Amino acid sequence: MAGLVTYGAYIPLHRLRRDDIARAWGSAPPGGERTVANSDEDPITMAQAAAIDCLGDIDRDSIDGVYLATTSSPYKEKQAATVVARSLNLRRDVATIDFTDTLRSGTIALRAALDAVGAGSAQRVLVLAADCRLGAPRSEFEQVLGDGAAALLVGKDDVAATVEASHTHSNELIDMWRGSQDNFINSWEDRFIITEGFLLNMQEGVSHLLKSSELKVQDVTKAALYAPDARRHREIAASLGMDPKTQVQDPMFDRVGNTGAAFALMLLVAALEEAKDGDRILLANYGDGADSFILRATPQIEKVKNRRGIRQHLASKRYLASYETYITHRGLMDTEAQRRPPMVSSAPVLWRDQKWVLGLNGSQCQSCGRTFFPPQRICVHCRAKDNFTYVPLAGRKGTLFTFNKDALALSADPPEIWCRVHLEGDVGVYCRMTDRNPDRVEMEMPVEMTFRKFHDAGGYPNYFWKCRPTRESFIEAGEGI
Repeated sequence: MAGLVTYGAYIPLHRLRRDDIARAWGSAPPGGERTVANSDEDPITMAQAAAIDCLGDIDRDSIDGVYLATTSSPYKEKQAATVVARSLNLRRDVATIDFTDTLRSGTIALRAALDAVGAGSAQRVLVLAADCRLGAPRSEFEQVLGDGAAALLVGKDDVAATVEASHTHSNELIDMWRGSQDNFINSWEDRFIITEGFLLNMQEGVSHLLKSSELKVQDVTKAALYAPDARRHREIAASLGMDPKTQVQDPMFDRVGNTGAAFALMLLVAALEEAKDGDRILLANYGDGADSFILRATPQIEKVKNRRGIRQHLASKRYLASYETYITHRGLMDTEAQRRPPMVSSAPVLWRDQKWVLGLNGSQCQSCGRTFFPPQRICVHCRAKDNFTYVPLAGRKGTLFTFNKDALALSADPPEIWCRVHLEGDVGVYCRMTDRNPDRVEMEMPVEMTFRKFHDAGGYPNYFWKCRPTRESFIEAGEGI
């Protein structure tokens, strides 16, 4: 039976206090905070980070498919899943599919993966969901939305949770939408879309699933329920007859926000982190209809605990200094133009060098064993020529060897910090640093590599690897690194 082998998540480091948003517009402070993707993050980089958290040391060659769900892809005509697959160093013949244009795309991708594994066309499929949606300034969406990603590995062997039953139905209703020319979410009148859309569809989906499975609400250990906001989450839980204290997974609206296509799957990951053998989890998602699933934890769930997941990502954070900083991160305000010539891009160069640009692969000399990044045809130590193999470097720990600060480079968060990092195995990498406080950068500090957006030259996003202080260092030292 197809089920979930493992799981992972990603929550951006940065947080924005909702009181700062209210203060900017002179409205009442609501309290709480929301997650904010850094200026070099987008659904592709967040999905990739969640995938790394999910896969751990699992053999990458065992992955047969990458299904990426998002409503905020940086591309309108190009696959995003292929970028993630290449950055993870997956096989060339892996199946890549983008699921988009609906908030339900995360669970639609999950259903497709379960069908593929169940039918035998794939042994393991990586399901990713990530969103970075924009609410118009001063709108309720600006307060409610958050950024994040989730990852689930679907397979047949060593499953941590089986999928016992599922239900899906579609429903045509204009409730929330974003046209091809829109930057911000649009919504119809609240009472109509909640009553005729959200509540009716969620109730129908869950009720049908429980009835067909011959289960009662009391048989559910934990429910991961999509909702547009905290008030509606309480309403749907109450309408289903669930105990909010014991049966309903915390929706994290006051700490993360509504993460769109990733929201329901992130709640599922949070529920799996606490699950024990035999626990029954209800997953219900809304968007142009509803999807619902019943999952049952197996003894294998106890072996899937060494993930950052939701808990560790929530525990490490850094607050944005102000609402104006958020506006700059989102590119919603024009700022001073770059003082230096802009970067240029070349599609042929990116295609030729994708093994190290996207996959962060170094070259290991087969004569003397030294490793270099970027890859070198000639070993500078033993002079061997074209006698090397590619080795992945993304998972290696590192330390900051030296750095400088560039206040003139174009950046949403100046100054740019350029670094020389030493990774395990005595491999030197020259890169930028992200998710940092410039005043707290020190030599020999522990760092890790992270896949980020480098620039937008050429009219398309260019991705590369940067270093950052380890997320654990934010937990140890507190907010502000």
